[in-house]
Amino acid sequence: MVSRVIPVDSFDLVVFGGTGDLARRKIFPALYRRYVACQMPEDSCVIGAARTDYDTAEYRKVIGDAIREFGGSAAKEDKKLKEFLARVHYVKIDAKGSDGWSDLAGMVRKDLVNAFYFSVAPGLFAPLAERLHEHNIASQTSRIVVEKPFGRDLDSAKDLNGILARHFDEQQIYRIDHYLGKETVQNLMAVRFGNILFEPLWNSQYVDHIQITVAETVGVGGRGGYYDKSGAMRDMIQNHLMQLLCLIAMEPPSRFDPNGVRDEKVKVIKALEPVVPHHIVRGQYEATKTQPSYRDDAGDPKSRTESFVALKCNISNWRWAGTPFYLRTGKKLKARASEIAVVFKDAPHAIFGQEAGRHRNILVIRLQPNEGMTLGVTIKEPGPGGMRLIDVPLDMTFAEALGPEVADAADAYERLIMDVIRGDQTLFMRGDEVEAAWKWTDPVVQGITDRHDVPKPYRVGSTGPDDANLLMKRDGREWREIRE
Repeated sequence: MVSRVIPVDSFDLVVFGGTGDLARRKIFPALYRRYVACQMPEDSCVIGAARTDYDTAEYRKVIGDAIREFGGSAAKEDKKLKEFLARVHYVKIDAKGSDGWSDLAGMVRKDLVNAFYFSVAPGLFAPLAERLHEHNIASQTSRIVVEKPFGRDLDSAKDLNGILARHFDEQQIYRIDHYLGKETVQNLMAVRFGNILFEPLWNSQYVDHIQITVAETVGVGGRGGYYDKSGAMRDMIQNHLMQLLCLIAMEPPSRFDPNGVRDEKVKVIKALEPVVPHHIVRGQYEATKTQPSYRDDAGDPKSRTESFVALKCNISNWRWAGTPFYLRTGKKLKARASEIAVVFKDAPHAIFGQEAGRHRNILVIRLQPNEGMTLGVTIKEPGPGGMRLIDVPLDMTFAEALGPEVADAADAYERLIMDVIRGDQTLFMRGDEVEAAWKWTDPVVQGITDRHDVPKPYRVGSTGPDDANLLMKRDGREWREIRE
């Protein structure tokens, strides 16, 4: 099967922070792969902007090296890479001063789509926005892309939204969360709203509970200083897992457009009940003979910041009342895996007797690795000897079902950057959505602080602290095994 490429209009994209890690690892490799896929028009340009003293030739070499390292198999096409780099330019710029802005103004063409990617610290958002307007570079049709963190609490999120709103309308602002660009996340909406099979069962009458897991095998590493001010609650639960919860729980929008989808997501966040203290478990990974502890990585021997969180939450609406949602995320766990598991209730009457065992239908949506979906179905075990039941998977791994070229067609950043150029905000967070998420998260964080809560230690390579398993066992449930 051949993936259909939807063309976009010609564009100028300015990447502020163009020499940074995100630009090298994600943004430019994503743009290059879209060029190879014939989705980047010939007269489009990408302009790196940073304070490093490069000229364009030196910058093209840096970006070429980055694409060869992070661009995957497409980076082997030397002719294509040379063509792409000819469309890359550089300007040395002072985000808080005046140097370089007149040069940038002469490079951005007003007759094309123009977008500005703020791949910088949030403290630079205001200076960049102000200078884009002072030098008449941005217009009413320009788009800006901002990366998380979107604040660290409700007040800072409001301040950040206010800063952006002084210079750009909401329809110009693209708050990017790469989880929403994953193929499986979007397929979740297609499965729910494009198939009559699932939507009638997608409620508390038929669903026992839902688990959302984002497990990582890496520690905080060189991000220790940043992470210790954030923790898993702010860094992962408030945004990535919250977004997944919204998509799994939201009502069908009247139409698939940006505001229709985002209106329904905001309703889910506003319906979340407060998390009670005994429904949250926090943890920190311990040192081993060969690996440092979280506190070693953070550089604070007394740190109480969590590298693991598990919590139970409930949604107070007609669809989900009585169906708990269990969320967990952590670092240095036994496997790298992100998945959503929709666990359906038992059949109302067990006609095959107790000896047949307990069997449940579970829909598993795998985000990484090996994106795909699996539906567990109960069947009779083959052979004579009575009605013995077993569970078998109906498996749709994208690479197997659609071919590897489709499964690898575009990563999250490729898809999201092209959505920016198209002007499609469906997979980007709106300002009120960000604020609603912080309004729910802040009391949880404040409660932890007020209780002087100490994270539970857990072993590197485990599934997290034992108390996380108790969180489920108290309800007669258990976590799905974390595995790649």
